[in-house]
Amino acid sequence: MYVNIDVLTLFPEQFSGVFEHSIIKRARDKFLAEIKIHNLRDWAADKYKSVDDRPYGGGAGMILRG
Repeated sequence: MYVNIDVLTLFPEQFSGVFEHSIIKRARDKFLAEIKIHNLRDWAADKYKSVDDRPYGGGAGMILRG
């Protein structure tokens, strides 16, 4: 069984160590799994590469832009 894993994150460097020192590394070495780490900022629309915004209608917290 082959597994594709796509990770969407703001901090891709945090995942490289996790996937290099775990059971997932053994699966990758045996070509049973493929892991792709995507930085959400690569798809940001503005020049500051921001991916969050204030909630519509006010209130506390932040939202991710789509």
